[in-house]
Amino acid sequence: MIDKKTLTAELKKHFGFDTFKGYQEAIIMNLLEEKDGFVLMPTGGGKSLCYQLPSLMMDGTAIVISPLIALMKNQVDAMRNYSEVEGIAHFLNSSLNRQSIDQVKNDVLLGKTRLLYVAPESLSKEENISFLKNVKVSFYAIDEAHCISEWGHDFRPEYRNIRKSVDEIGKRPIIALTATATPKVQHDIMKTLNIPNATVFKSSFNRPNLYYEVRPKLADVDKDIIRYVKSMPGKSGIIYCLSRKKVEELAETLRVNDIKALAYHAGMDSVTRSENQDKFLNEEIDVIVATIAFGMGIDKPDVRFVIHYDIPKSLEGYYQETGRAGRDGGEGKCITFYAKKDLSKLLKFMQGKPVSEQEIGKQLLQETATYAESSVCRRKTLLHYFGEDYFEDNCGSCDNCLHPRKKIEAREELCAAIETTLALKEKFKANYVIEVMRGKLTTNVKSYRHDELEEFGCMQERDEKFLAAVINQAIIAGYIIRDIENYGLLKITQKGRDFLESKDSFMIVEDRDFSQTDEQDVPESATSVLDPELLAILKGVRKDMARKIDKPPYIIFQDPTIAAMATSYPITLEELQNIPGVGAGKAKKFGKPFVDTIKNYVEENEITRPEDLRVRTVPNKSRQKIALIQGIDRRVELDALAKSHNLEFDELLKEIEAIVYSGTKINIDYYIDEVIDPEHQEEIYEYFNTSETDGLKQAREELGPEYPDEELRMMRIKYYSENAN
Repeated sequence: MIDKKTLTAELKKHFGFDTFKGYQEAIIMNLLEEKDGFVLMPTGGGKSLCYQLPSLMMDGTAIVISPLIALMKNQVDAMRNYSEVEGIAHFLNSSLNRQSIDQVKNDVLLGKTRLLYVAPESLSKEENISFLKNVKVSFYAIDEAHCISEWGHDFRPEYRNIRKSVDEIGKRPIIALTATATPKVQHDIMKTLNIPNATVFKSSFNRPNLYYEVRPKLADVDKDIIRYVKSMPGKSGIIYCLSRKKVEELAETLRVNDIKALAYHAGMDSVTRSENQDKFLNEEIDVIVATIAFGMGIDKPDVRFVIHYDIPKSLEGYYQETGRAGRDGGEGKCITFYAKKDLSKLLKFMQGKPVSEQEIGKQLLQETATYAESSVCRRKTLLHYFGEDYFEDNCGSCDNCLHPRKKIEAREELCAAIETTLALKEKFKANYVIEVMRGKLTTNVKSYRHDELEEFGCMQERDEKFLAAVINQAIIAGYIIRDIENYGLLKITQKGRDFLESKDSFMIVEDRDFSQTDEQDVPESATSVLDPELLAILKGVRKDMARKIDKPPYIIFQDPTIAAMATSYPITLEELQNIPGVGAGKAKKFGKPFVDTIKNYVEENEITRPEDLRVRTVPNKSRQKIALIQGIDRRVELDALAKSHNLEFDELLKEIEAIVYSGTKINIDYYIDEVIDPEHQEEIYEYFNTSETDGLKQAREELGPEYPDEELRMMRIKYYSENAN
């Protein structure tokens, strides 16, 4: 048996390190003793060393199952740099030709190769199984083991066949490693690999050097990102987008704004993709814009920021992707842009999948949405999700802790939630429990006869959002659990049952409201440099002007535009045109009182203005807007116009709104008259003429559900174009 002193000497000899990190030493000892192991270690904790060092110390070849070709290549290159033996590490996958495969197999049989990386698909091939049966295997390492579980964020069906292949090749110790796994995923991994007695090594998920922030995703999100990246000059960053199209567009937008950026996604040819990855690793560029295809196993220690353009599909995915920031223990900023409508898009992607997969996907998505909207410490929420407690009241390194909200007593609401859940025999999810508490007579409530329960309607004066915050914060506090084994049914813990008998207080913070972010309304938290005093003054100027022309205030400038003025302090009409929602016409028509007010305010308060950020747009985008205006002038049906520009109808309306809000007059009456009833037209138009706000949420509440969002938006475009431009 190897002692610790010898092990440290081997570490120094092969890798040049004097000491182990965290549980590395214990994990390696466990493997050298030929015991199975399960390793849960956050990104940057040094997982790879846990199988690399034992492979050099044990007889035979270690088989490392890894999901990505790029990841295998990186690891093999790294191992060859540490050793003088050329064939010390190899990979076996679909990228190799027959000659290369023969070379790999020859080196393995000659005993030169200590680490053989294989994809799960390659491992299951009969040809490879037959070959590996003749190889002395030291152990099996399953990297990125969360891919085994349907509950993991990157499920791969091929991973579930690993145990079968291992049994055919020959049983040896197994070490499963992952950076992200909830208790449910951990259980699933160990069960599928049939390693029930594996020694579990679970490092803390807390990354104290990372800062977490969620920002509303507004119409000018690209400008927000450019401003942010330019505030981090020369620093490396990753920006994740869900679609390949957005990856390409955003990378191009960054480049035309003098930011060294390249794209990375699975649809690119492999040569370009590898070149772009290498340029990022070698610091020839600062920013990589990518889908989640990028980053797994990428060992770049000095990534200083990770931006999520779209909300991720799961908290595991979010944690792993943000974990690529600050791996060297230095600064790591994690900024996520969130809008409720993004959830609808992600739910659409799930359609057509098996029902069980859809249910799992919805649950994972709901957890992510809860995290984004919550006002609780983000670190506490994340760690709780991974089964770890965080006892500090304020982490000092997330947006919610740096700008804490006032706490509210919610004892009565928590008692109601516990009693309702128990009355429902702990067989329903949070949404249904809230429906019963609020006294909603839905089809399900009536069919189950839950309207006859004493608890029915016990919280009808409370809104859904507040009760959801109560339940979510009660879960973090340990009064309630969400049973993910049973698709998220609520269960009451003993602590929760005891709470009913106690007189304890339960203080909560209300969740943040993101429902308006895609409707041109900006919460003040949208920017850290918003000047609230100037905002109030500018709203007063707008109100006076609106009164003079007898129109609603938003006709002059919308709330996001006013908020941007109170951030950038434009003092000339030319500068005003750099503000989102201000074209040349609007600046000339309404701008002078605003820039005069801002100029006086800046001088009186001796304010140093931020250097104006002029975002250059990609020419194609401008061409598209011109093409849309020309199409509307030619009276092309809007649905046909959307199709010809490869846009969803919702995306087309968004483009038209942006055109109109910037001051260009357009006329879509020809389409409105075809698709909207004249009576509806009249009522919606009159609503916008008398309303103080143009928000869709308020319009829905006032006009009722028989007026679809598309009708409201088209009539808002008509009203705005006729009255503001």
